[in-house]
Amino acid sequence: MNPICIITDSTAQFPQPSFPGRHLVRVIPLTVEVNGKKCEQFDEVKPNSLPLYASQTISPQLKAPPPEYFSQIFSELNLTCRETLCIFLSAELSLCCSNAAEAARTQRGTIAHIIDSQTTSIGLGILVQAAAEAASKGLPLIEIDKLVRSLIPRIYAVFGIPGLSYLHHNGFVDRAQAFVCEMLGLYTIFSLEDGKLSPIEKVRNQRHVLDYFQEFLDEFDYLQHIALLQSAPANPQDAHLIREHIQQCFPRSPFTAHPINLPLATLFGPRTLGIFAVEGGNFRRR
Repeated sequence: MNPICIITDSTAQFPQPSFPGRHLVRVIPLTVEVNGKKCEQFDEVKPNSLPLYASQTISPQLKAPPPEYFSQIFSELNLTCRETLCIFLSAELSLCCSNAAEAARTQRGTIAHIIDSQTTSIGLGILVQAAAEAASKGLPLIEIDKLVRSLIPRIYAVFGIPGLSYLHHNGFVDRAQAFVCEMLGLYTIFSLEDGKLSPIEKVRNQRHVLDYFQEFLDEFDYLQHIALLQSAPANPQDAHLIREHIQQCFPRSPFTAHPINLPLATLFGPRTLGIFAVEGGNFRRR
């Protein structure tokens, strides 16, 4: 029996495909619905097959599993693990955290710590990797919980989203706001502040989004990791431009590029770009 199991959700993207403790991690699928029809098998729909903008005729939505699903997962894990650590995407973006917490309260014999990562995608993957590595070294759950929570404030994320119809259909912006942005062909820059999407400014095209990403990175003295979330279909030039900037300004910082996955494309839209920055050690943002 493993001392600790780790659960995360399918928005997580890992900087390393293989990492210490990977066998301890279970990824639960979020449900993608298109016009109310579930697409639980992600090979049914690809990010680049989604339309640029959502509409009344094609309205993708991302749904968290219900508490009953988490109860079933906890029952299964109770047979193989003594304790469970759940790290999910921001509670401001999904009901994963609250539904898992409800299940843990009612599931007899379940010892589960549930952490709101206040991030998603690569930011979430970095937290899960850190937790898995700590678990593989035999650290107790309480120490792993502290480690993950100490990393959360050091992970920053900014997104460039063309139009806002996907966010509208997922309940994050109103219809009028989405319509205006798409009519004008604007990208909206959002940051994740305490797990909540906060609009910063609007720019005219994808190149201006990348310029903003570079300015965002320049606010830091030292970064432990930098990751680019690429749109679908991916433009190799995007990663090239960001990589060049990082080589000049952060030559010692690891850089990874990741194509947007289906859950994130359903939530934000397939043409979304994102940049994740992990602040290192004792260095602080300027």
